[in-house]
Parts: sequence; C-alpha cells; structure tokens
Amino acid sequence: MKVAVVGATGVVGAALLQILQERELPIERVAAFASSEKPEGVSFNGTTLPVHAVSAERLAEFDAVFFASGEDQSATYAPAIAKRGGIVIDNSATFRLQPDVPLVVPEINGETIEAHHRIFPVANCTAIVLCVALAPVREHAGLRAVQVATYQSVSGAGRAGLQELADGEAAVVGEYPEPRPAVFGAPIVRNVVPFVGTAAHDGYTSEETKVREETRKILNQPELRIAVTAVRVPVRYAHSEAVFFETEGTTSVAELSRAFETAAGVAYHAEGIVTPREVEGQDQVHVARLRAQDDSGTRFAMWVVGDQVRKGAATNGVQILELLLKRGWAGAAK
Repeated sequence: MKVAVVGATGVVGAALLQILQERELPIERVAAFASSEKPEGVSFNGTTLPVHAVSAERLAEFDAVFFASGEDQSATYAPAIAKRGGIVIDNSATFRLQPDVPLVVPEINGETIEAHHRIFPVANCTAIVLCVALAPVREHAGLRAVQVATYQSVSGAGRAGLQELADGEAAVVGEYPEPRPAVFGAPIVRNVVPFVGTAAHDGYTSEETKVREETRKILNQPELRIAVTAVRVPVRYAHSEAVFFETEGTTSVAELSRAFETAAGVAYHAEGIVTPREVEGQDQVHVARLRAQDDSGTRFAMWVVGDQVRKGAATNGVQILELLLKRGWAGAAK
C-alpha cells in the first residue's frame, strides 16, 4: 500500500509520520506533501523524505492519503481520491458533520464504517478525548447530559501556537516586552484565554460548537444535552477537560471505575492526579478524580487528559486505517 501525508511539515503531519513508523503498517511507500516544496524534507524511519508540492496528479498514485492541512486542500482533492477507490483520512472539519460520512473513533464506533466508505474525517481533538472518556459511561449506565470545561494546549493552533507560547515565555523570563498575540485572543503566557475558535451567533465559539455536535455524532446521541466552555492554556501538547455528567440509570463511583478499568483506550487512575505534561506522547486518554456530585447515583464528575496531537488527531487517523486494513477494505486503489 502506498500512503501520502499532505501537510507533512505541520505538527499533526509530523506526528502522522512518526506514528506510521511506530505502528508498522504494511506500507511499501510513504510520501510527504505540503502546499509548496520544502528542500529540507522531513524525517521518516531514519531517512529524509522530500516534501513535494501537492497536486491532484501526484496524489493519484496513492492508495491512502492523510490530510493534515487546511480545509481547502481536503475539499479540493478528497472527492477525486475517493471516487477512484482511494482512502481519505482528513484532519480538517470539512466532512465531519456530513450525514453520509462516518465520524470514527475506533474504540467507540468502528461499526459505523461500511465497505463503500472512502472518506474518513478525524474528529475534533477535544471531542475525541471527551468521547473516549464518555463512551464507557454510556455503555454502563447511559448518558443523559454533559457539561465540560476544556483546558486546551497551544498545539491545537499548530506550529504558530507553539511558537507564540515559546516567544512569550522567553520574553517574560528575559524581562523584555512580550510580543503582541497573533494566534490567540490574549497573551497566553501565565494566562488562560476563555475563547477558542471564532465567535458564533449563540454566544458559543466555533470550537465549542464543534465539540458539542461532533460528540453527539460520535456517541450516536443527536439529542444529548451538552454544554461546552473551551479555554486555551499555556500547555504545549495535551488537552485537559473537567467533565460533569449525568447518567440515565443509577450507578456508583465503584461501578464506573470498573467500566473505566476495562475500557479500550482509557488509562484509569483510581487515586491521585494526572497532568497534561506527563501524558505528552501517549495514545491513551487518562481519566482521574472520578467522584459523585451528590447522592443521586446519576451525577458525577471526572478529570480527563489526552495528547491532542496523537490520540486527538494523528493516532486516531492511523487507527482508522488499521481498522480498514483489518477488514480488508483498504489496499491498492484503482
């Protein structure tokens, strides 16, 4: 199988190359693409891959194409790739909420994939981390309502976000004027910014809307009551979430703990805390501080942390390809 990564020079593109190397898929060739050629290339499996300028002609020879770039590129190239039988795994929001396109988190809803599907969006990183944690609750006791406050790392804004944090930290430590924020709505160093994305008409941001609607689709609960407040924090790679949820049936912390302990993709911490810095580079979603809100047996709270570049983006995409290969639905395209 021949695989292309579009957006290979970005944060998620680099992680895709790393994870493709780590997981040892049956790939005979990997190629890297970006909006323009990059003479320095990118690293893969101990070698340097040249970075080509993306074009329809160049992508035509690949069986699976990962998009880790802007929405314009996936919208431009994905339909033709899918039409000829190729696999598209797209990290943009372009196709996520289309009704005939599955929004797959393999630990949760792999059964939604059918043999004819060819375009696979990777869900919003915050929604993926949230849903991996909520799925065991839904399976055990049902899910009636969710409230979540997110604490999102700067890597969610790509290399520019990481650089803005680094530049601001250097300025504060060096005691010279901090650069004006260009990526975030306010200075990010020693601060939190309670606004991620763009403004929406209902007072929520585009990020909050994505998390709400994509969580509903992933969990197959279109009427789920969910409220989201998205906050950017001065953390590099992992998102954290304070989650408050109400179950359909009565349960207990002990029963929910057992559900988390056996859940795919979850690392459950019965005691202590887990922080975003310590889970960087990991593929599991960490759940800690599970507790009851009251004595109702239906209202609980938990702390959730996951690396947004890996499980929130690149790893989830590679897991989709692994699932397709396992079912015999990916291989040489026409």
